Amino acid sequence: MNLIKPLTRHLVITMPAIYISVLFATTVAFSQTNLPFVQIQADKVTAKMPPTFYGLMTEEINYAFEGGLYGELIRNRTFKSDSLLQPIKPDVYDPAKYYPAKFAANVAPRFWSSVGGAALVLDTNAPLNDALNVSLKVDAAAASKTSPAGIANGGYWGIPVEPKTAYKASFFAKASPGFTGPMTASIESTNGKVFASETISGVTGDWKKFDVTLKTKSVKPSKENVFKITTTTPGTIWLQQVSLFPPTYKNRPNGDRADISQLLTDAQPKFLRFPGGNYVEGNSFNERFNWKQMVGPVEQRPGHKSCWGYWSTDGFGLPEFLGWCQDIGMEPVLAVFAGYTLNRDHLTNGPALEPYVQEALEEIEYVTGDASTKWGAQRIKDGYPNPFPLRYVEIGNEDFFDRSGSYEGRFAQFFDAIRAKYPQFKIISTTDVKSRTADLNDEHYYRSEEEMEAQSFMYDARDRSIPTKIFVGEWATRVGSPAPNMAGALGDAAWICCMERNADIVLMHCFAPLFVNVSQVSGNNRSMQWASDLIGYDALTSYGSPSYYVQKIFSLHQGDEVLVTKSEYLPTYQWVQAGRRGNGQAKTNDVKSIFYSATRDTKHGKIIVKIVNRSDTPQPVKIDITGVKSVASKGTTTVLKAAKRSETNTLKDPQHVVPVTEKIKNLGTSFTRIYPPCSITVLELQAK
Repeated sequence: MNLIKPLTRHLVITMPAIYISVLFATTVAFSQTNLPFVQIQADKVTAKMPPTFYGLMTEEINYAFEGGLYGELIRNRTFKSDSLLQPIKPDVYDPAKYYPAKFAANVAPRFWSSVGGAALVLDTNAPLNDALNVSLKVDAAAASKTSPAGIANGGYWGIPVEPKTAYKASFFAKASPGFTGPMTASIESTNGKVFASETISGVTGDWKKFDVTLKTKSVKPSKENVFKITTTTPGTIWLQQVSLFPPTYKNRPNGDRADISQLLTDAQPKFLRFPGGNYVEGNSFNERFNWKQMVGPVEQRPGHKSCWGYWSTDGFGLPEFLGWCQDIGMEPVLAVFAGYTLNRDHLTNGPALEPYVQEALEEIEYVTGDASTKWGAQRIKDGYPNPFPLRYVEIGNEDFFDRSGSYEGRFAQFFDAIRAKYPQFKIISTTDVKSRTADLNDEHYYRSEEEMEAQSFMYDARDRSIPTKIFVGEWATRVGSPAPNMAGALGDAAWICCMERNADIVLMHCFAPLFVNVSQVSGNNRSMQWASDLIGYDALTSYGSPSYYVQKIFSLHQGDEVLVTKSEYLPTYQWVQAGRRGNGQAKTNDVKSIFYSATRDTKHGKIIVKIVNRSDTPQPVKIDITGVKSVASKGTTTVLKAAKRSETNTLKDPQHVVPVTEKIKNLGTSFTRIYPPCSITVLELQAK
């Protein structure tokens, strides 16, 4: 139990913005002299609110793209999930060379099943092309009119079926001599009910792509379904790049899942840090984010083994990251591979690193170049005619794990090359460097609720003379699984208040990880590798966690100026740090239980104050606003709260913890309100 201690005097001077975010509360009059107190000095601005303060971070983890955001419904569509691991050391790895996947003999593909007695085996002797150097050989000798034979795929823990929906299926196929077909593509329930089917003819001895649209009727939404390709004619068929897409967000070809995309759009993030994360590095040099193999037609992309244990087809490649930014209205923040992998293989600065430096410059050219450049022309060919507004480039990821000390030299080599060609860019380091001055340094914090709250005044004391600003590129309060519960949301809100108050030095931040497929969170073939993720989903539906709603309401309620704040008499609770002892005793810490920030929306004359009450009891807080002539007696409050900190949202109850907005009165330049337990409040005040 978190007990609120008797109030004692605690003075904190901070720099909040003027949008007032406050927990749901009742405005009341109090006579206590030691009432918790927050003063907002509206005539003192500490910083302009950074325009890209709230953003997203993503990587391929928890089936974030494959089986998540990426619209593809077929699992193991290229039949390469069974490829053999073959990590290559950096001293023998050639970044300009393509290393084809290898396969064991006589292997049937994972996640595919036989229909009607068909024999399935991976065939490296009949590849579609060099990139997709294996195909699925289907021996349908037992096929007949009464017993079709072929293959079935259950998707990522199910194939979603919605009523009156058009699904686009496609695949490459060829057949043995004498096979005349036809073939049938269908979506069916696991007990054989057919929702949609179409007949395909014209299969010959040469590879050919087939496209078909499968339309459902007035059926109930379901996910216990499979996609099938079958034939009633005996023969042998080879298949590759078997694909099934539902309608995508904004109808983009090879696009994203609509419901998840809408959740993101509703939160109005301003940037996307991509492609990660550990996904940038990979477990080895030949499993890194090799962007040059992730552009062009999807059937020309070989794919690679994700560092989180499953295969990436790379259908969601570099162009798709940029398309995602375009669809949601985000600015790209590009992380480039910097010569270090998760197994701690690395290169030192010098000639061996130079190909990767050039690769980064070419990747930037892909994002920003025009038609006169090689890689800008490739982006245009990939469907994106206009350059993207890139301003931030991050060198590597979490290089504080590199115990060799090589990052200092690696960063300098990348920094010098990027700065020489693109002097306007802001360059981000992933750990402290001395030989160059990074524009921002990426700090990562994964904490418990108590740890996050304990550090939520940390930046108030950070040295302002340090020229390098802060990008909190990964952070989360890791409480709750698979998605955060209300306790996690409280820790998150406290931490964001800290970052908002200090937006003169904290220029950007993004929660991580962003996504989790919640279909099977444990056991073999599990869908989750990391708990406490912002948005959860299965094959059919999705939901935002309480932490998602913190991000949303805070992002939607931010001003353009950060205001100075003071606080006094803030209550505290005692936190005993498990496993940490001093003088033979468990270490006990006094942690504040009220958190706040304030910003001003100069366009609309609003002061926006955020108040977080993490305690289990209601808490009165007095707010004084100086430096203004008046504050309107009526305002608006948006409140996220729960009766218990363990409460959360789920697939079955996705709206259990959601914010509520209502009008309030009895406000002014000085007022007191009672904030409910376990609550996060955004208060909008009209000031003159």
